[in-house]
Amino acid sequence: MKSKDNVVPQADDLEQAARYLLAGGLVAFPTETVYGLGGDAENPAAIARIYAAKGRPANHPVIVHLAPGADVDYWARQVPPQARVLIDAFWPGPLTLILPRALHIPEAVSGGQDSIGLRCPSHPVAQALLREFSRLKPNSRGGVAAPSANKFGQVSPTRAEHVRTEFPELLRSGELLVLDGGQSGIGIESTILDLSRVEQGVGPVLLRPGHISVAQLEHVLGVDVGGRDDAAPRVSGSLKAHYAPRTPLVLLSRESLLEQARKASNKGTRVAVVIFGGDAGPDALPNVDWVPAALDAHVYAGELYALLRRLDRGGYARILVEQPPRNSEWQAVNDRIGRAAAAFL
Repeated sequence: MKSKDNVVPQADDLEQAARYLLAGGLVAFPTETVYGLGGDAENPAAIARIYAAKGRPANHPVIVHLAPGADVDYWARQVPPQARVLIDAFWPGPLTLILPRALHIPEAVSGGQDSIGLRCPSHPVAQALLREFSRLKPNSRGGVAAPSANKFGQVSPTRAEHVRTEFPELLRSGELLVLDGGQSGIGIESTILDLSRVEQGVGPVLLRPGHISVAQLEHVLGVDVGGRDDAAPRVSGSLKAHYAPRTPLVLLSRESLLEQARKASNKGTRVAVVIFGGDAGPDALPNVDWVPAALDAHVYAGELYALLRRLDRGGYARILVEQPPRNSEWQAVNDRIGRAAAAFL
C-alpha cells in the first residue's frame, strides 16, 4: 500500500487499512519511532497473527497504540495521577506507559501479565489510521497492538521498504498491508516507564530508555525515576540480545576497533567499521570500509537501524562499531547497540 502524495497515504488507503484491522488482518504503519506491525488489540486472533508473523515468544508483551484523546481508562484498570501528568506532557510522542490492564482487554497483548503498555504516537499517518480505526469500531475505542514490524530479535524497520523486505511472504499472500509514511524520524523505539505498581507503593521505573530521557521524566514528575527491578513487568525490547543484524556485530573501544580493523585487513577479511569523527578511518586498509558515525546522539539514533540494514546487505564478515559515549545523552543508543552486540557473544 504505497503512498501517493509525499508519502501521506490517501483517505481510501487509510480506510482500507482500518477495515483490514477490523477484520482481524495485519497492517504495518509508520510511527515517529519505528514502523509497527499492527493488529486489533481486542482481537486475540489478530494478536496471535502478530506473534506468528514475527516469531515472537507468546510471553513477550506488545504495546497498544491509541489515537490522540483516546479514553485511557478503557484500557487501564487504574490510571495514577503520575500517568495523567506524563500523558499531558509527552503524548502524542515516544513514551509508553505500563499500567494495570483492564480486565476486559485480552491478556495476549501483555504476554499473560496483568499490565498493559499504552502509547499515543505523534506520526500523522499513525494518528490518521488510529482515528479511522476507532471510528469504525462499534464502541469507538480502537487500539492497535503493534510491536516493531520485523522478525523477532532483528533490526527494527524505519522505512516501509524495510517492512516489505522483512515480510515478503505475507505481502504475496495478501495477509499484510503496508502504509508508507516515509522514514521514521526518531529511529529507535519509545521510552517505556512502568507505573503499574503505584498501588503497591512502587514509584516510576524506567524499563527501556528512549528519545524521552530520564531527566525529562523526572522534571515533569518531580520525583526520581528508578531502574528495573526483579518484580518489574516484562516489556518489549528487554531481552539481553535484541535489535541485531544477521551479520555479526562487535562493539569496541577506539583502540580495539582500529586493532581489529587492521587484523581483519591483514587476513583478507572484509569488514565494515562504524567510527566517530571524519569521513574515513585513519588508514586506507584493504577489505575495510570505514563508515562515519554521527556525533549527535539523536542523529545517530535516527540513522542506526537503516545503517545496520544497509551493512547487513554489504557482504561483510563482521560489523565493528565504535563504543558511543557512556553518558545519559547516549543511554538509549547504548541500550540498542549493546543488545545488538549481545546477540553475538
